[in-house]
Amino acid sequence: MPEYGELARELLAAHPVADGHNDLPWALREQVRYDIDRRDIATDQSAYLHTDIPRLRDGGVGAQFWSVYVRSDMAGDQAVSATLEQIDVVGQLIRRYPRDLRRALTADDMEAARAEGRIASLMGAEGGHSINCSLATLRAFYDLGVRYMTLTHNDSIPWADSATDEPRANGLTRFGEEVVREMNRTGMLVDLSHVSADTMRDALRVTEAPVVFSHSSARAVCDHPRNIPDDVLGLLPLNGGVAMATFVPKFILPAAIEWTRGADENMRAHGLHPLDTTPAGLKVQRAYEEANPRPVATAATVADHLDHMREAAGIDHIGIGGDYDGTAFTPAGLDDVAGYPNLIAELLRRGWSPSDVAKLTWHNAVRALRAAEDVARGIQADPRRRPSNATIEELDG
Repeated sequence: MPEYGELARELLAAHPVADGHNDLPWALREQVRYDIDRRDIATDQSAYLHTDIPRLRDGGVGAQFWSVYVRSDMAGDQAVSATLEQIDVVGQLIRRYPRDLRRALTADDMEAARAEGRIASLMGAEGGHSINCSLATLRAFYDLGVRYMTLTHNDSIPWADSATDEPRANGLTRFGEEVVREMNRTGMLVDLSHVSADTMRDALRVTEAPVVFSHSSARAVCDHPRNIPDDVLGLLPLNGGVAMATFVPKFILPAAIEWTRGADENMRAHGLHPLDTTPAGLKVQRAYEEANPRPVATAATVADHLDHMREAAGIDHIGIGGDYDGTAFTPAGLDDVAGYPNLIAELLRRGWSPSDVAKLTWHNAVRALRAAEDVARGIQADPRRRPSNATIEELDG
């Protein structure tokens, strides 16, 4: 589809991808303990990573939410300090590559970066365990530049349920609702990827600002609990939120779900965490893949999800969150961050208009952040809405 490919690149030059989720900081932690001299992303790092600056440029990326994720088996102060280290390495990258990366804290910053031809660099914390049940820690992360927090990761926490764990709160507890309100007050986006459907619905009931799903796809297309049910997608127009489709094969291709269970069991049998993306972990994954050929997703697979999400939520409420460097496997044609033009070309082939593509790639994400900022200004102007110092013990007993 050469004509679609050419048009895709032209569109991305004007309306680049604002991607909701990239785990490069964790990969740098796991692979080289933040020694960025050993992973100089100004040069080709394709032997180790899905992400480097040349490939971000080739892929038409104009804004990136860098995930400052820490594993959910970290707890308490260990989770807080590890998140701070993740925040720190994003700052190191921005300072090291100023011609290419620009720190972004607001929607205006995103637009300024686009005008300058730089990649707006934002941060999202992946999992409420990172704040150790402390609203003051949440505020501190916001002050350090974190602009969304995923309420859970793979494990349920005392105040919110994960999609991939047993429920503890049956959605959000009273403290969990207070977390959402405090996120609204600061201007931090509530991210509902990874959470249970009940947590999604509770958060949408409580929030005064748009939510995001930083890297989730459609449950109707691939019945995995990490994906978004249609009734929740249908709530996004009223909320103003954005659901960002992910590229992780086990979340988008039904045949990949069972295969991934076997791959995860194989990792555990080797004494490794299933999400281990160190060279040793990837070696084990590749060996398993060689012995057990995996079902392969493609750009068309992701486009199937986006077609459905557009129908269920509307064109103003969808985006892209690839989850590069947070997964061992990627779809064919979307192998790394250089692959976004292939997805856009596929959507154009299916009849998506240039204006629809521009909303998907850039404008919806910018609008959601701007709306969260507007809500925060309104709340902060209300003298009755002071910073909350509530504790989980006070609210949940």
